[in-house]
Amino acid sequence: MFQSLSDRLAATFQQVRGHGRITEENITQSLRDVRIALLEADVALPVVTQFVAQVKQRALGQEVLRSISPDQAFIKVVQDELTAILGGQNAALNLSVQPPAVILLAGLQGSGKTTTTGKLARLLKNEHGKKVMVVSCDVHRPAAIDQLQTLAAQEEVAFHPSDVSQKAEAIAKDALAAAKKQFMDVLLVDTAGRLAIDEALMAEVQRIAGAVKPAETLFVVDAMTGQDAAATAKAFHDALAITGVVLTKVDGDARGGAALSVRQVTGQPVKFMGVGEKTDALQAFHPERIASRILGMGDVLTLVEEAQRKVDADKAQKLARKVSRGKRFSLEDFRDQLEQMQNMGGMTSMMDKLPGMGQIPDAVKSKVDDRDTIRMIAMINSMTPQERQFPDLMNKGSRKRRVANGSGTTIQDLNKLLKQYNQMQRMMKKFGKGGMKGLMKKLQGRMPPGGMPPGFPGR
Repeated sequence: MFQSLSDRLAATFQQVRGHGRITEENITQSLRDVRIALLEADVALPVVTQFVAQVKQRALGQEVLRSISPDQAFIKVVQDELTAILGGQNAALNLSVQPPAVILLAGLQGSGKTTTTGKLARLLKNEHGKKVMVVSCDVHRPAAIDQLQTLAAQEEVAFHPSDVSQKAEAIAKDALAAAKKQFMDVLLVDTAGRLAIDEALMAEVQRIAGAVKPAETLFVVDAMTGQDAAATAKAFHDALAITGVVLTKVDGDARGGAALSVRQVTGQPVKFMGVGEKTDALQAFHPERIASRILGMGDVLTLVEEAQRKVDADKAQKLARKVSRGKRFSLEDFRDQLEQMQNMGGMTSMMDKLPGMGQIPDAVKSKVDDRDTIRMIAMINSMTPQERQFPDLMNKGSRKRRVANGSGTTIQDLNKLLKQYNQMQRMMKKFGKGGMKGLMKKLQGRMPPGGMPPGFPGR
């Protein structure tokens, strides 16, 4: 997400750094470039106009012109204003109401409402410890009811049955009564969508909202629709008084216009963003982190949170003990590390959150491909348990041919895997000499204030 905008802004800031001092003339030129970058990212024109005016007002004052490092001060102004446009700070769900707290999800057809309902149910259950019930009020698309029932079973949350023969508002009322009777903390109500905004859609959603009086009304919108997302959100807000927005398919949106437009146009915050198809691919929306990512400064906090949430702590501790005792780092261990990385979204997702990635040439970044990781896992899975534990056995050509054929790869791919494994094994041996705690102490000096997060080996 935001890749094209990040690239344009990086080029603009590079020009600013080339000046010995910041003047009104070169700030004006830089802001012209910023304006074009935002418009190309499909940000709504009123939002672009307001943003540029705010940055110019601050940048032409003493704050930048008399700064010891004016180029850095200018970038800081842009970062602050981006954060403000995105909402300032994360807006949490309002669950401090008499249970069950009703969360209504609305939006157009195909925006991802049903999938988002499943994702939100998982997040509330696993990360907030809530008892969750879901219900589908989509009486126009029978598959939506079946889809939500499947998701509910998968995430082990309560599902209230519904049928296309019922009225949508009657389903919502019945679900609320059932949620109260079963002492649920949260009731998630999935609603029907249309291909476009129409009176029938709005009237039905309004009746559902009137029946259950939701604590939160979330508008779910496809991020790839750009500034159209903001216009649609405003129409829903005028009819429903939405309390927040969920941006879906963010991982497929390279521009980011929706994220930068929705807050300003509706006055309501983006609360979550969907970053993949799996039910764990829903993240809280943190404006300051997103602004940092747009400016190529990375998003280490989100990366650390993902590691704490998705990395298997038991496996990590087991490997740490194994390496510290000088035991062999096996191909099975290597596969575990690759799988942990995939669980965190793969190398491309991790690179997006690391500081300084914006300065890496596109030619280098384009060589990073998560398909290589998937191929490596497949090759290791095609080996016997003995071969994984004793990789020297893989020196035989017959074994290599068998593994390559079994994984749909080539012997060259396998040789590349073994080379990478050997490099990792040598590195693990070095770590083992001083133990994992020694390694963490070395890393500690390179970490920002506060050091390694809790839960990492050595803490």
